[in-house]
Amino acid sequence: MSSSTFFKTAMLVRPPNLLCVLPRFRRHPTVVRQAICSPFESDLSVKAGDRAFAAGGSAAAPLTQSAVLQPLEIANGMGNCVARDSAAVLPNLQTAGDALGNEDTFLPAAGPRPIDKYMHLRELRETQPAQYHQLMVHSTEKVMPFIYTPTVGQACQEYHSLHIKTRGLYLSLEDRGNILNKLRSWPQQNVRVIVVTDGERILGLGDLGANGMGISEGKIELYTAAAGVDPSMCLPIALDVGTNNAALRDDPDYRGLRQPRPSEAEYDAFVEEFMSALKVWQPHVMLQFEDFGNHNAFRLLERYQHSHCCFNDDIQGTASITLAAVLAALRVRGGRLSEQRILFLGAGEAATGIATLISYCMHRREGLSEEDARRRCHLFDSKGLVVASRKDLQHHKKPFAHDTPFVGSLLEAVRTLKPTALIGVSAVPGAFNEEVVEAMASLNERPIIFPLSNPTDLAECTFEQAVSWTDGRVVFASGSPFDPVTDSRGIVHQAPQANNAYIFPAVGHAAVLTKAKTIPLAVFLVAAEQLAAMASPQELQCGSLFPSFSAIRSISSAIMAAVVQHLVASGQGSLPEGWGMPMGGDDEGCSTDPDEGACDWRHMARAAMWNPPPLPLGGAAAEQAAVVSRL
Repeated sequence: MSSSTFFKTAMLVRPPNLLCVLPRFRRHPTVVRQAICSPFESDLSVKAGDRAFAAGGSAAAPLTQSAVLQPLEIANGMGNCVARDSAAVLPNLQTAGDALGNEDTFLPAAGPRPIDKYMHLRELRETQPAQYHQLMVHSTEKVMPFIYTPTVGQACQEYHSLHIKTRGLYLSLEDRGNILNKLRSWPQQNVRVIVVTDGERILGLGDLGANGMGISEGKIELYTAAAGVDPSMCLPIALDVGTNNAALRDDPDYRGLRQPRPSEAEYDAFVEEFMSALKVWQPHVMLQFEDFGNHNAFRLLERYQHSHCCFNDDIQGTASITLAAVLAALRVRGGRLSEQRILFLGAGEAATGIATLISYCMHRREGLSEEDARRRCHLFDSKGLVVASRKDLQHHKKPFAHDTPFVGSLLEAVRTLKPTALIGVSAVPGAFNEEVVEAMASLNERPIIFPLSNPTDLAECTFEQAVSWTDGRVVFASGSPFDPVTDSRGIVHQAPQANNAYIFPAVGHAAVLTKAKTIPLAVFLVAAEQLAAMASPQELQCGSLFPSFSAIRSISSAIMAAVVQHLVASGQGSLPEGWGMPMGGDDEGCSTDPDEGACDWRHMARAAMWNPPPLPLGGAAAEQAAVVSRL
């Protein structure tokens, strides 16, 4: 990806309801102040005076400097607390208990293994879709580990042998010249959201070929669960172009093409036919690229992001959730983003995507030059530190190859660069060993350590290790879920998960509602800033950087509103039907004239969400409660 792609000149629009990511505190050398927002007031709103970056700016003009955060005052590390349930304080949130019965009986066992629960949920979706969607929407936090990560990794590895009835659409090289007809023959013709993969890089598991359908099927469920996209408008697609996984090709149960992946020219022609067919079939469809190999992921995003409403979640969604986690971490430890030195273990799609968005934020929000912003981010790949003197660098790494001495070990890199944040996207389990983590702790009072690789067994370190090796001082986020940890002093530490599902469903639904022409990089900055502000001081003290995922629909409505405003104001999208145009009357940017009608876009976003039909009382409800208990 060229450096010109990294820094777009598109106007950034500040969402009117943006919470206080960086409150306007004065720097004070001796006073430790508690950052931040008032607790959730009503449906994630906040007072105008607390808005992030509000001083001296307007909703339509980007600012070049943000305030300096003072750290939270937290005794003994993260504080002895139990994270509150956001459902208790967020309005309009129907809990699983309300809909389905007592949550205390939830998830004992549908079977002895997570994959059994995955298969049970697939069967429920097929045979009792109303009950399945009730469960998915109202108990998202409980079922998501079995619908998606970490269980979906095993499901993809075994997809060919699990006797799964595929829900999505396969398009193979054998369909060349007929792709548009296959799309037009699909039973659902009102498709607005597509998740597509070619199966080449499924999570950290490598080339799984046609088995990658499992990732498209799992990911697209979260559009409904988290952001209320009607499931009849969602289509998972797998592009079957063969696989270089010889073991799969030789497996008698494998369903995909039994041939190696094609040449680049043949591959590109096939993808071009697919993308062109989409434009003809559904001009306003939103497309998410998922788990493509590094080389193709960057090429396809760069080729189509200016002509199609599309994004790559591994590059841009991961970047947005990680930027949100970093901004939220600064609410805990204090300081400005432009003061941070960030070291990435890994230099593929995720690392370069995150570094791109972080440096973009430094440039647009805090006034660093593009070059200086990129210098705050360092990549470390399988051969060592990515530096300008290396002659073996792939194109996407070069913007972050600095004039720095080469070092060959991660520990040396930490000691040399003295990073304030260490982010793992390498899929190398145990890479953040005790020496590395202790080195980070010796350099920083509150080291930021994010082992983001998933599934769980590929994480660079565990939460328990990070807490133990930093004496509880770590500011942590992971890509996969970890249980809370109680240290030797009896202090409970929560393990926040930097889950892309906080971001991509809301971004995608906003793009659908606005019929967005494209999804520019600025959208992911707006989404990250909105999310970063949402955790209450109590949640931050407990180690949680985000509100509980049980509140995901309220969270998504706030992000959707912010993204819709940006897309409309920047000309990339049109005002959704029925939404009142903000007229600048009150704090929320709405007219104060009651005759203008409600124009609170968070409420509009919530109203636009699909909800499953209610279950009838009596037998069906009792049966659903039994389903919950079996899980």
